[in-house]
Amino acid sequence: MSDGAEAPPVGPLGMGGANLGNLYAAMSDRCAAEILAAAWDGGIRYFDTAPHYGLGLSERRLGAFLRGLPRDQVVVSTKVGRLLRPSPGTAHRTDEANGFAVPADHERVWDFSLDGVRRGLHESLERMGIDRVDVLYLHDPDESDDPAGGLRSATEALARLREEGTVRAIGVGSKSAETLRAAADTGVFDLLMVAGRLTLLEWDQGLVDSCARHGTGIVVAGVYNSGLLSRPDPSPDAHYEYGATPPDVWERARELADTCTAHGVELPTAALQFPFRRGHELVRGVVLGASSPEQVRSNLARLALPVPDELWARLDRTGAGVR
Repeated sequence: MSDGAEAPPVGPLGMGGANLGNLYAAMSDRCAAEILAAAWDGGIRYFDTAPHYGLGLSERRLGAFLRGLPRDQVVVSTKVGRLLRPSPGTAHRTDEANGFAVPADHERVWDFSLDGVRRGLHESLERMGIDRVDVLYLHDPDESDDPAGGLRSATEALARLREEGTVRAIGVGSKSAETLRAAADTGVFDLLMVAGRLTLLEWDQGLVDSCARHGTGIVVAGVYNSGLLSRPDPSPDAHYEYGATPPDVWERARELADTCTAHGVELPTAALQFPFRRGHELVRGVVLGASSPEQVRSNLARLALPVPDELWARLDRTGAGVR
């Protein structure tokens, strides 16, 4: 971190907000509240969201839940880079193109400028009904038309907000290892939220090394690779990278499951704990979403289960995560 400040605690397990935005399928407000309550009751104190998740629905649901909690006991993060603007011409459709079961009554507009980042944060705070977030991430600049320029502009903007004390910590969240390495190499960011690139299926050691050189903490998201590793027996129909699973990737997941089973461990348990094993002190926490309260409780239980050293050694020998 460039200023020597300490990032707020985000682990070991954080609650991800994509499902709260109706990722893949609609859920009721009641179910969303029950998921968040299960996380809180289980000791989770870090909650992450983004405007992208359900065109603001995730932020609104999280905000409704936060209103009943002591704010100083919660760490909250959201993301900037995409502004939400009314789109009445598409309101009759659902946001299926982005994977969310919500009306497409808004559109996402990229804006990496200082003004755009400020407005994005302000609008997120309004949706959540809170006065601050603890961590502010730049979200998926690699998906914009100008990834390098967007990262450069938003880095300056986020650094300004941190210097002003508007947010405690800043970061970048992305699925792109290239973008995340570039962010780490700036030496500016406190945290990187790494989605799907530090898992049992694939492990980008170059990214970890970049973070180590600059003292950048890592928050691991997507440890189940969008769902493929979330079951003891991986299904070829499971999501991978938010889409269909290629046959060769499913075959690798099945081999990993067999290895885990041979050591008395279920695949999701190993997948959840693997980043802490491989990433050491750089991994500050893992963020997981859930579509039911039972999934939250299951993830918390898996985090506490013992995993024999023999399994970790076997996975190290067979190159788990190496692509």
